[in-house]
Amino acid sequence: MESFLEFEKPVAELEGKIKELRHMVDDGEMDIAEEVTKLQARADKLLEETYSSLSPWQKTMVARHLDRPHFSHYVAELIEDFSPLAGDRSFGDDRAVVGGPGRFRGRSVMVIGHEKGNGTEGRVAHNFGMAHPEGYRKAVRLMKMADHFSLPIITLVDTQGAYPGVQAEQRGQAEAIARAIETGLDVSVPVISVIVGEGGSGGAVALAIANKILMLEHSVYSVISPEGCAAILWRSSEKAETAADALKLTAQDLLQLEVIDQIIIEPTGGAQRRPKETVQRVGDAVAVVLEGFDETPDADFRALRREKFLAMGKVGLA
Repeated sequence: MESFLEFEKPVAELEGKIKELRHMVDDGEMDIAEEVTKLQARADKLLEETYSSLSPWQKTMVARHLDRPHFSHYVAELIEDFSPLAGDRSFGDDRAVVGGPGRFRGRSVMVIGHEKGNGTEGRVAHNFGMAHPEGYRKAVRLMKMADHFSLPIITLVDTQGAYPGVQAEQRGQAEAIARAIETGLDVSVPVISVIVGEGGSGGAVALAIANKILMLEHSVYSVISPEGCAAILWRSSEKAETAADALKLTAQDLLQLEVIDQIIIEPTGGAQRRPKETVQRVGDAVAVVLEGFDETPDADFRALRREKFLAMGKVGLA
């Protein structure tokens, strides 16, 4: 059953009416095909208008939609011979971060990403995509392996943030994230990162230190979640919408600020409406970036990546 967000209610009502009428047509009760066509055109237009003017908070809701494609969907559609590797060789395995080598359109790559899981059982098993320290240490291990075997790295980011529990802190959450960022800056192979849903806090940055950072049109990427920001500044989660406006977390804002390099347009109504099409659009965008890297085989990707991040936030001196 399709799930609608609060701001999609007018569309939901129209589409509900269309389903009723189509059921009547299928049962042969009356010939109202023309009316159904007109209503569908109205619904499509309303959906397009709604999604062309989403607020930052509404985009946050879309980015969190449970029906958006997750890491497992991208791997299933885009990566052949994927071999997931488990464990950080220190404490254990964290299923919130999944990764391993595979073949992307005939090219050997290392794929790493957050997995939120599907269904209640799957989401609990993957801790809703919120990684423990061992998840980031696993990512470090895989990035170093990719560097050793000269494999381009593709990361898919989709997390509210690193897991904030006491045990995670006891096992060195901050240090693990810092090591992942350090490794991302240090590897010599090209790195591509795609923000496919939420890019929350250091938990997202740990997998987003890339030569090229792409974002799906309705994904978000920020130093803190709107709720977390509201809790700190106003001591109230009711101010989350205000915080979302201030955080400049949308793909459009971040492209303008030169934090990201490219926006991948989603199907009308968001990735959740046509997930397979979204996955293919991401695959096409990643393929173009990799082809661009092929044109500069002698490039120092490590130096270019460091320069990219050092340049962020620089301002001219008067």
